[in-house]
Amino acid sequence: MTEKLFVGGLSWDTNDESLSNAFGQFGAVKEAKVILDRETGRSRGFGFVTMSEPEAAQTAMQELDGSSLDGRAIRVNEATDRLSLIHI
Repeated sequence: MTEKLFVGGLSWDTNDESLSNAFGQFGAVKEAKVILDRETGRSRGFGFVTMSEPEAAQTAMQELDGSSLDGRAIRVNEATDRLSLIHI
């Protein structure tokens, strides 16, 4: 298990701080980042959270997947590396 998690289904109201606070109850958060649209500056509806320990990431994923954050049901999965998605 990795420390980095993908979080989908985010509300436009969710920001880095509220994302970090939601995951912080399960362990130390190294980084929480909501991905923003380059042109509009609005949330693209997903983000990434990096926890300090793989065990904390596993617990957060189990507890928060399907839960509500800022009025939206979120999906939490293990993040995958972009390069692993490219097929040669």
